[in-house]
Amino acid sequence: MSLDPLATSPALPPIGLLGEALIDVFPDREVIGGAPFNVARNLAALGAAPRMVTRVGRDRRGDAIATEFERFGLDAGGLQRDPLHATGTVTVHMSGTHHRFEIHDDQAWDHLDARQAAQCLAEVRPAIVYFGTLAQRSPTSRTAIREALAATDAVRFLDLNLRDGPDNRALAEASLTLADLVKVNDEELVQLLQWFGAPGAHAAAWDGAAWHVATGALMARFNVRRLVITRGAQGWTCLDAAAGALTGASPPVVVRDTVGAGDAFASVLLLGEASGWPLAVTLERAAGFAAQVCTLQGAAQAGDPLYARSRASWS
Repeated sequence: MSLDPLATSPALPPIGLLGEALIDVFPDREVIGGAPFNVARNLAALGAAPRMVTRVGRDRRGDAIATEFERFGLDAGGLQRDPLHATGTVTVHMSGTHHRFEIHDDQAWDHLDARQAAQCLAEVRPAIVYFGTLAQRSPTSRTAIREALAATDAVRFLDLNLRDGPDNRALAEASLTLADLVKVNDEELVQLLQWFGAPGAHAAAWDGAAWHVATGALMARFNVRRLVITRGAQGWTCLDAAAGALTGASPPVVVRDTVGAGDAFASVLLLGEASGWPLAVTLERAAGFAAQVCTLQGAAQAGDPLYARSRASWS
């Protein structure tokens, strides 16, 4: 049975998302995931109108993801079913309290149909479109994502997702060129400054003059108008072409785990942009929602009271 989320705003425009929906395979269980799909589910439960464009196999795991669309009340118009390739999986290798992700190759989400992807976004006319780098690892899906972005005049939101691989820098560079708004974590920003910043700037102290100069130069190089850096327990920093620099702390909570926290932060950044919230309000709400997700085991689930509490506190 699908959710009936309360609308954040009766005129809230759709939000588009392009990327992977997949299954995380743990030694003892399987969990539906994928950063874009986590964000889409959060948005639906928070009362937004997301359209997720992804591709899964015609198999039991694809059926499970399709059922998840229904549980969250997600528009399934962008859900492609692939008859030839299996639903994407990531094997999670556990070693004590540590884990390692093995992202398998040639999965259904590597074969997004470009025509369908562009048409899906054109149908809903989104105000903002979310995309990442991981889903662009294959030429087929990379082409589909870039053609879909080219077919809309929506604001483009890049949630960087760096992975090991020889094409990592090239994917990041091309994606930054396409983006208006960018979200990274602190480790990803260090990597970007190493690749594209002034020599030695990546080692500068946070919020120091040299750091601001280097980060501002990075934004200017790619014509990015807003860069949001999440820093875990140290809070967040935002550099915006209009508003300047803003910083904030993470609300103190008892952390159970940090699974889904970055996706939760991104969800509220998208919601705030689409809703027309003031930037400072959006960032505060994003940090608060992400902190609350850290009090849960895993990401928030359909029907979790966290969603209703958040909507109520923002009304």
